[in-house]
Amino acid sequence: MSKIKRIGVLTSGGDAPGMNMAIRAVVRAGVKAGIEVYGIYEGYKGLVEGNYKKLDPSDLDKRIPQGGTMLYSARLPEFENIEVRRVGVTKLKEAGIEAVVVIGGDGSYRGAKALSEMGIKCIGIPGTIDNDIVSTDYTIGFDTALNTAVEAIDRLRDTSHSHIRCNIVELMGRYCGDLSLYAGISTGCSIIVTKETGFDKEDVIKKVKDLHERGERHVIIAIAEKITNVIDLSEEVQERTGYKTNPMILGHIQRGGSPTAFDRVLASNMGVYAVKLLLEGVNSRCIGIRENKLVHYDIIEALDLPKEKNPLYDIVEDLS
Repeated sequence: MSKIKRIGVLTSGGDAPGMNMAIRAVVRAGVKAGIEVYGIYEGYKGLVEGNYKKLDPSDLDKRIPQGGTMLYSARLPEFENIEVRRVGVTKLKEAGIEAVVVIGGDGSYRGAKALSEMGIKCIGIPGTIDNDIVSTDYTIGFDTALNTAVEAIDRLRDTSHSHIRCNIVELMGRYCGDLSLYAGISTGCSIIVTKETGFDKEDVIKKVKDLHERGERHVIIAIAEKITNVIDLSEEVQERTGYKTNPMILGHIQRGGSPTAFDRVLASNMGVYAVKLLLEGVNSRCIGIRENKLVHYDIIEALDLPKEKNPLYDIVEDLS
């Protein structure tokens, strides 16, 4: 077992519900193992600035129902510069911090890999609502964001059905369509558009026309961000299909809110596992969950894994 006595934990990139539970798990597991755990505030920016504070397990329970991240987050593109990283490594060593648990997405993982190459042991935990970390079936925050999206679409359906409307709902996910796919299936959306399905505007409009001719009172289209301008699309759909059409960009509302039980358990499991790996001397690895089992990969290997097609895409057409 490793003789690590002091570790840090930080959150980086976009916040995600459940991050606080992961922090809590790291602290509780660390303290139980005789390790002091320091919070590194504002991600890599705080790491470079030496913005550290020892965390007390008794102070963390009140964070359980809270979304966001108690350690805050900030982007620091300059961290790619080795001289900037050297300042951060020096700060960590001055504070006696021998290892860091990094909670975030792929950019956060790259920072962790760079730190590990400079002598700081690092373990990555996937925290992002986008579910775009290929080395894990689910990321912390995805389930909560999904449930937020489902609730919003369910509410839209009530009005759409009452007034014979088409709603085009843009969901987050960056370049991953999982939020749109799962939300679209969960809420019975007529059409689901993601990077994985491809986007053919004429095909979408034809499908909406067909639904109008069949007498459907409402149509809801779930579309992933970065596919097209949904405001322009809604105007064209309205002009050509007969439906009054409204765009709805859910945006950052999907990031907030109290984490679901699934995200709380996932985050707790991963936080404890991160400390276990550090105690075993493991370095430069990121945690994932595969078929309900915790796994870990080399960070670079994880980032280079190809994304497999989600089998749920096979049923999208059957449900439309």
